[in-house]
Amino acid sequence: MNENRAGKPSETMAGDGAEKEDFRRRAEELEAQLLEKTEQLQVANKELDDFAYSVSHDLRAPLRAIEGFSRILLEDFSSQLDIEARRFLEIVTTSAAKMQRLIDDLLSFSRLSRATLEPVKLNMNEIVSAAVQEASQKNFGRDVKVTVHPLPSASGDPVLVRKILEQLISNAFKFSSKQPEPAIEIGTLRDGKDVAFSVADNGVGFDMQYASKLFGVFQRLHAPEEFEGTGIGLAIVQRIVHRHGGRVWAEAKLNQGATFYFSLPEAPQTSSAPSAAP
Repeated sequence: MNENRAGKPSETMAGDGAEKEDFRRRAEELEAQLLEKTEQLQVANKELDDFAYSVSHDLRAPLRAIEGFSRILLEDFSSQLDIEARRFLEIVTTSAAKMQRLIDDLLSFSRLSRATLEPVKLNMNEIVSAAVQEASQKNFGRDVKVTVHPLPSASGDPVLVRKILEQLISNAFKFSSKQPEPAIEIGTLRDGKDVAFSVADNGVGFDMQYASKLFGVFQRLHAPEEFEGTGIGLAIVQRIVHRHGGRVWAEAKLNQGATFYFSLPEAPQTSSAPSAAP
């Protein structure tokens, strides 16, 4: 009986050791598979970005030719063309210019994968002020009530973070343009360990059931006849935010405005890095 009792712990320990070894082996296999899939995804994304960059770059020259020669026909040979011919040429010129804007935005989107991040401590109040001023100038001083709450500092690349705010604030101006009293509010909130910033407007908003399409390339929730744009701006915003390790999301109600949020790492309080704003 004593021998049996003495043998049981050894057998149990041996069994536990085998189970642990099997678990460790499986974990290592899963980790290796995950690493392989991650590398494959990174390669695929790079190939896709390279393809988009190459195609977009190569399309610019023929488009410039189409637009340029169409304008020459309109300006130098207008008297020799009837009304219908001039109308067709104007359509060609306008369409070529729109395609050029799409290509420029697509190039900007693909370049974000190549851009080197240079994060510093950011004075978000200064960056927001500059973005609001630029949006106001582009909108010819249109009377828009803009409220900016005090904003904490954050950590990020100053050039890219400014692009985020320029895009979101420009969108707020655009989509509130049909309101009799357009208003924009910029604030902040906590997002876990990060700090999140918000840009809200009282414009046309959107139906939340289509929110998943917001940040896709060439995705639009409003007709081009209502609001101009290429449908790449929010995709650029999302890529920049993700490169900073943050997240971006939106809340809205149809015809009751929209609020866009994005998070950035909080700037270390003890950091000696200089405040920066482009």
